[in-house]
Amino acid sequence: MSELNLILLGPPGAGKGTQAERLQGDFRMPHISTGDMLRAQVAAETELGQEAQRYMTAGELVPDEVIIGMIIARIAEDDARDGFLLDGFPRNTEQADALAAALEKLDRRLSAVLLIEVPDEEVVRRLAGRRVCVKNPSHIYHVEFDPPKRDGVCDQDGARLIQRDDDQEETIRRRLEVYHAQTAPLIAYYDSDGVLRRFDGLRSADEVHDRIRATLATLRLEETF
Repeated sequence: MSELNLILLGPPGAGKGTQAERLQGDFRMPHISTGDMLRAQVAAETELGQEAQRYMTAGELVPDEVIIGMIIARIAEDDARDGFLLDGFPRNTEQADALAAALEKLDRRLSAVLLIEVPDEEVVRRLAGRRVCVKNPSHIYHVEFDPPKRDGVCDQDGARLIQRDDDQEETIRRRLEVYHAQTAPLIAYYDSDGVLRRFDGLRSADEVHDRIRATLATLRLEETF
C-alpha cells in the first residue's frame, strides 16, 4: 500500500481523538481535523481562509466546496504524500461524494474508513460524566472512570471542577441525533465501497488501537498479492 489514506468515523465520545493521536504517532501521517484546519486557514489569511471567514462572519455554514478545497490543499503538502488521517469530514454522503471526486482528480484513493462503534447510552455515560478544571481545562476527570480525590475539586491545583455546556446530557443527545441523521449513513456508503472496517469502541483504547494496527497491516499485506 503506497499510501495510507484513512478516515475516522464514529459518534461523539467514541474515542476517535485518542486513536487519531496514536495512529499519527504510528505512521507519521498528518491528522487532519476540519475544525483545526479551518481555524488555521483563517488565521493565515489564505484565499480559502478569507472565503470561509466571510461565511462565518455572516453566521452561515462554510460550503462543502470551500472545505474540500482546504482538504485538497492540505493533503497536497509534503507531509501528507504518503497518507493522511481525516477526522470530522465527511459528515454526510454529499461531502463523501465531493471528497471522492476530489481524490480521483489527484489519482489518490481511500485506504480504509475506520468506524469505532459505541452505543448511544455509553456515549452519554462517557461525555456527561466529564468534569473540567476551571483554572486549567487540560485537567479533565470523570465522575465514574477517573474521579477526583475530593468531589468537585481538581487534584492538581485545587480549583473548581465544572461540567461544560456541551457535556450536558441534553446537548449530547442532540449531537447524537445529528450524527444518526447525517453521518451514520456513511457507514452503508463506505461499506458498499468495500473500505469500511469496524471496531468495538467498548473495548479499551489499547485494544482498539491494536486491532486497528492489525487491520492496517493486513491491508498492506493483501496489496502485495
